[in-house]
Amino acid sequence: MKRPFQRKAKEKKSEISEKKEITSLVDVDYNRKKLFKKGINLMADERLEEAVEVFEQALRIDPDNIETLMKLGYSRFHLDDHSGALRVYDKILDIDVTNPEAWNLKSLVHYEQKKYAKALDAAEKAVESDPTYGMAWYNRACFQSMLNQVPEALESLKRSIEIDVKNARKSIRDRDFLNVRTEDGFKKIEEVVVLESIRQGYHTIGAIVWTTFIDKIDVEKALQKLMGKGLIIQNEKRDGLHRIPVWDLAPDVAKRMGEEKKGLFGITRKTLPTPVKNLKSLSEAIQIAKAAIEEEDVDKAIEIFDEFIETDRSGQPMIENFFDEHREIRLWKIRLKDRGVDYIKDNKEKMLDLFDNIESTVTKKLREEIA
Repeated sequence: MKRPFQRKAKEKKSEISEKKEITSLVDVDYNRKKLFKKGINLMADERLEEAVEVFEQALRIDPDNIETLMKLGYSRFHLDDHSGALRVYDKILDIDVTNPEAWNLKSLVHYEQKKYAKALDAAEKAVESDPTYGMAWYNRACFQSMLNQVPEALESLKRSIEIDVKNARKSIRDRDFLNVRTEDGFKKIEEVVVLESIRQGYHTIGAIVWTTFIDKIDVEKALQKLMGKGLIIQNEKRDGLHRIPVWDLAPDVAKRMGEEKKGLFGITRKTLPTPVKNLKSLSEAIQIAKAAIEEEDVDKAIEIFDEFIETDRSGQPMIENFFDEHREIRLWKIRLKDRGVDYIKDNKEKMLDLFDNIESTVTKKLREEIA
């Protein structure tokens, strides 16, 4: 009769011990997060040396925390401690050799050291790890241009623009592309920039030149090319006694791309083909994703993550508005397939925080569209 009672006592004692251990782990993680946030605040105040010290304290608690290591490497890089930054990024890659951000940041260190071949090698590993990483493609294009690999640079730059059209405008002002600016392929990129400027509501040559930083002659050439392709049309508007030419997206192109129109005081208001529908789909998917994470339902989480990843679903709006989050969710899907429910348990708070942030932005945009 005593034996079952004694067994229960042992089990209770074991349960208490486990609870203490769990509490201890939570406390440790709390201290690390507290130090991490302190380091972030120091970085924001540009007190980078102090930030380095705080991140190193956080790493004494969890030496392999990639989030902390990433910020430590970034701080060292901006203190011009290139060798220190490389050591940190190499440690991250020892933990996860497919980490695209670490490879990309490592490429920037080599770029600052003017070691362009090494920079290119690291950037190529970044895009191999994540083919949707637009900034890595852009950096790859820069390094190829610096090494006078002109066709390859143009191809990489086009790929980066396909992922994020803002890279087109950035390339116009980037001196790293001096080697490729006279190429026909780069002129086509100028056309993309001019087309995007018109979509954003800039319809005169002066406004397009001002927003794109492209020379007036090149803007005029781009406009002629775009009209020849049927992408834009030319109209006129009255300015006092004069009529001045203006350019608009062709109706079918405007319907397909969406258009940004100027409102009062020059404020831009974006109208998309079915904006409310797209935002509602995202909002509904977020709720399902959060429920799956809370329930630690791996299959349900993997299934709903496809809604945020696939471009024929909500993937394209995610790439356009939440590029970093899109990449993170893709990585989570891979990790869930590898580690299952353990990965959700270890990263639940981080996952929920990410979806909370997306939801907040989506809700705000939805209200604006409805208004």
